[in-house]
Amino acid sequence: MHSQSSFSARVAPTVQNVPGLSTEEMERVCEQTFLRYNYGGLGKRKGKGVAIVWFRNDLRVLDNEALFRAWVSSEVVLPVYCVDPRLFGATHYFGFPKTGALRAQFIIECLTDLKKNLVKRGLDLLIQHGKPEEIIPSLAKAYKAHTVYAHKETCSEEVNVEKLVTRNLQGNEPRSITTTKLELVWGSTMYHMDDLPFDCESLPDVYTQFRKSVESKSKVRNCIRLPASLGPPPEKVGDWGHVPQVTELGLQQEKVSKGMKFIGGESVALGRVHDYFWKKDLLKVYKETRNGMLGPDYSTKFSPWLASGSLSPRFIYEEVKRYEKERQSNDSTYWVLFELIWRDYFRFLSIKLGNLLFQAGGPRKVNINWSQDQTMFYAWRQGQTGYPLIDANMKELAATGFMSNRGRQIVCSFLVRDMGIDWRMGAEWFETCLLDYDPCSNYGNWTYGAGVGNDPREDRYFSIPKQAQNYDPEGEFVAYWLPELRALPREKRHTPGLMYLNPIVGLKHGYTKKTGDSKTGFSSRRGKPEGNRQKRYGDGRTY
Repeated sequence: MHSQSSFSARVAPTVQNVPGLSTEEMERVCEQTFLRYNYGGLGKRKGKGVAIVWFRNDLRVLDNEALFRAWVSSEVVLPVYCVDPRLFGATHYFGFPKTGALRAQFIIECLTDLKKNLVKRGLDLLIQHGKPEEIIPSLAKAYKAHTVYAHKETCSEEVNVEKLVTRNLQGNEPRSITTTKLELVWGSTMYHMDDLPFDCESLPDVYTQFRKSVESKSKVRNCIRLPASLGPPPEKVGDWGHVPQVTELGLQQEKVSKGMKFIGGESVALGRVHDYFWKKDLLKVYKETRNGMLGPDYSTKFSPWLASGSLSPRFIYEEVKRYEKERQSNDSTYWVLFELIWRDYFRFLSIKLGNLLFQAGGPRKVNINWSQDQTMFYAWRQGQTGYPLIDANMKELAATGFMSNRGRQIVCSFLVRDMGIDWRMGAEWFETCLLDYDPCSNYGNWTYGAGVGNDPREDRYFSIPKQAQNYDPEGEFVAYWLPELRALPREKRHTPGLMYLNPIVGLKHGYTKKTGDSKTGFSSRRGKPEGNRQKRYGDGRTY
């Protein structure tokens, strides 16, 4: 796209930090933002005793209702994070690492920043290694906590941990009035679950119906404000623990040596919002550039911080509204919110669907004879399919933990439609690699892409030649990630012929001399194709 010209493939590979602000500037933005959201001494703290905040995927101070409720309800707050070994185990079906080294490093950075921001506000972060259902009840007993506050999760693994924590908090005295309660708070979406015009079991099966309904009938709540001081913590904490190193989690250290390097933490997240919205003034063109594939600024890149809970979607909403008031309101400012509603939708949908989200037939319970060919899948995940657009995206994912939204849809379509591979293999590989992994959005998007999700169109096919023509017309993206293509004329980079690998399969559509029989692979097992023509649908997504 034209907006990517400053990030030319002819430039030697470099690492670009996201955001590109100095540490000092990010700290300043963070402190100024906290000042804007200061509680301001409204009312007095009337609580008694000790309250625990169990941090999970909400690694932030700003707009953290669990933290606020703990402060209000107590005299002393104990913030806790549990390094759960299950998060570093294997994925359910195919045994990939549940958390790859790059995301582990990002989470470590988030924890370091959270600890620092809590210390600045009179608290600290107790870091313990083990299962929350063992650690939290033990701490509750040791500190005589009346309540444990945490943010509610929606998928089965996380919900099961919540149930175990509740059961173990009750212990042998389920009827005791002194039993510690687990109070779960909803805080992961832009629209609050209690404000939806329907319950989750009645959630519309089509995104557009959901969006129109919440936009007309629901209102986004204000961010939670916090006092400047959240202390004190308990006096008798002897060892607050330490933020682990990647190697302590059983992983090998990996460094980003090319492309975008995302830095974890709330301070950085607030810096990115400031940089993208206010300093670079890029919000006003977001809709035009959001389908880019190369460089840090074609889209907001908020997703890794949203997934870790370092950034509140309600804060983004308020910043968009402030931007509209102070600068301008247009389709681009709305489109950031449009995408956040997609994120909300997948989160609420995970409640309605339960484990159907993770099963081969998906929410629609489709019976498809998927292939699980290991050689074919390995070629896809390593970026060795012979199709530059696929391979460049997969190499970016492996090197950085990130892939553009456009890229994700293309590589999903190729794996499922052209290779005929089980979509769950792709979803679990994304689970390993993505910095912004969360089960709801990841598996929600994969079920859509595989044609087994709640989607009025079952056969989402992305023609690689068409996608390349539309979104990487000069081959800058593929030449950046596949340097061997850099010497080719730009019009040849997507069809390099003998200068590149032989294609591993033929394409379902977009037949060329080098791709063999366009009818091979998946096409014989699926319904009628949608063809190569570009389409725009009601959900605003273009293929």
